[in-house]
Amino acid sequence: MERNELQRLLESIRDGRLGVEQGLARLKSFPVRDLGHTQLDTHRRLRCGHAEVIFGQSKRPAELLEIARAVLEHHDRLLVTRVEPLAAELLVRELPRARHHERSRLVVVEPETGLESEGLVLVVSAGTSDEPVAEEAELTARLHGARVERLRDVGVAGLHRLLAHVERLQSARALVVVAGMEGALPSVVAGLVDRPVIAVPTSVGYGASFGGVAALLAMLNSCATGVSVVNIDNGFGAGALAAMINRQHEVKTQ
Repeated sequence: MERNELQRLLESIRDGRLGVEQGLARLKSFPVRDLGHTQLDTHRRLRCGHAEVIFGQSKRPAELLEIARAVLEHHDRLLVTRVEPLAAELLVRELPRARHHERSRLVVVEPETGLESEGLVLVVSAGTSDEPVAEEAELTARLHGARVERLRDVGVAGLHRLLAHVERLQSARALVVVAGMEGALPSVVAGLVDRPVIAVPTSVGYGASFGGVAALLAMLNSCATGVSVVNIDNGFGAGALAAMINRQHEVKTQ
């Protein structure tokens, strides 16, 4: 139940258009809805500004469907991450407007009225192999209300590709920079902008990259200021943080 819905409910009780018992029934699943296997946080958007996101990995398809339906009873959008193929197929078949993004392993339901879009988050990826993680960041930030643009395949092996877009980099309120291998790209980007840079190490690379650990350590040891680092392959965490930073700019200017 979101802020506007909760306000309308309380006003209806105050004005006598809704009885107290009816109001209590509406509030029964607020702030937690017990699904047996899952405790759904229905209060999260009111408290944190965004609805609960479902982590799909290892959940049974039937469980995911039940959780997803419960989320959509309280919110106008849905994001399910790390969805396995059978579960994705079920969600798309059973949920209106559900769309499976196979590469990033997301299932998304957008509001019927479309997504709001403000500011600018720029998602920058070093190479095409980083695309699944970059897409996860992009779709997450978009579903959290940010206008998102992409800058693809601009890794440091061909630095001129990045330098051709300096003005675009400087126009974003927050940047998500995704890279595997040696993970150098976020430091370079942070040296060109005065905006927060969220670095995302990916598990892309040869043996000595240790599944993304080399990129993670390189990003943590960045000599550039304004770089924060999320976990390996965590495009969701980066996208959510970037959208939050983007939204804070709107709050300050109101």
